[in-house]
Amino acid sequence: MGESWSADAFSIKDVIESGPVLYEISSRHYKKTTRKAYSMSSGRKRNKNGEIKSDCPSPTTSPKASKDFVRPQVCGPAPRSTDEAAQKERDQIDYSIKISLDDAKAGRAPRRVRIYADGIYDMFHSGHARQLMQTKIAIPNSYLIVGVCNGELTQQMKGRTVMDEKERYEAIRHCRYVDELVTDAPWTLTDEFLEKHKIDFVAHDEIPYGAVGSDDVYAMIKERGMFLVTERTEGISTTDIIARIIKDYDVYVRRNLSRGYSAKELNVSYMREKKIILAEKYNTMKDKGKEFIDKWEDKSKEFIGNFLEMFGKDGRITSWIAENTEKVKLAISPPASPVPGASDEDDDEDDDDDEDEYQEASSHSPPSQSPPSKRGRTRSPVVGATCSNYDEEMEHESI
Repeated sequence: MGESWSADAFSIKDVIESGPVLYEISSRHYKKTTRKAYSMSSGRKRNKNGEIKSDCPSPTTSPKASKDFVRPQVCGPAPRSTDEAAQKERDQIDYSIKISLDDAKAGRAPRRVRIYADGIYDMFHSGHARQLMQTKIAIPNSYLIVGVCNGELTQQMKGRTVMDEKERYEAIRHCRYVDELVTDAPWTLTDEFLEKHKIDFVAHDEIPYGAVGSDDVYAMIKERGMFLVTERTEGISTTDIIARIIKDYDVYVRRNLSRGYSAKELNVSYMREKKIILAEKYNTMKDKGKEFIDKWEDKSKEFIGNFLEMFGKDGRITSWIAENTEKVKLAISPPASPVPGASDEDDDEDDDDDEDEYQEASSHSPPSQSPPSKRGRTRSPVVGATCSNYDEEMEHESI
């Protein structure tokens, strides 16, 4: 194919850990030739309208381009083993040429390697897809054939499936790694089956797969050196998915009832239907009540914060009351206004002088003529008056 490579460059475990890997290793030649053919168009001459001139060779008409150019094939579902495309592919294989597993992995196979993988593939999931991916990329230039057991054999050997056989067939056909589908696959492989489909290797995980009368249905394949080991994907399987559904049975029944399915379609009795509906309404009210409580809790926290901000120790109301209390006190009892032109020391001296003059005037007046004048009836001296004027006034009052 123009480029050789070794499968030893990476292991299947590396592929699993690194995630999805493109399996078209053999398509490198296609990419090279396509790129080479289209690179010829870079030197083409174009007219003023941007159209390619007719005298320039196109990649599909020129001799060199027609030799190297490979047209991409139309993608579609994998053919069944009975289809013409699958039969034509099978007829091209010379099954008399045997290929060892080491040569196949190293890319030294003289023809295309046909690998077979079988299973039930019920509820096709990522674990199935990854197993087929491992099989496809394990050997270069491989042709992957997948066999799927029919519904009757599966129910007899393993049990009831969720998907019927047609659904499982179609799921496999539309997997990108599958090249051919074999319907009504046998549970145990025989020489006739291997020769009919010209199978070189069989892929499966190495855990023994028991059946009636056999501890491992792949024992014969392993003895012949035709067994290609793949690894299971942990955490995902059809059994695990079914277990999840059974665990939350009521949840999924309520889900489908709410989407228009009837109790009869779900194989649910009348009483159980009413019980499930009642439980659904109860859970709905419970969720709404919890939502209301959560909202009220948030609002109450906001209300308490606003209240403390308004009426707390350092709140707006407290600050406003303290500020206005001082204003009210000052309005009720304002401080005394000072006398203009007089200082505090002059006021004290005037008080002492008045007291002395009053006592002196009281000592000169006869006690029998009139009662002593009350302190409250004395007149305060006029500011700026002399002592003589003040004495005359006091004598006039006593007469």
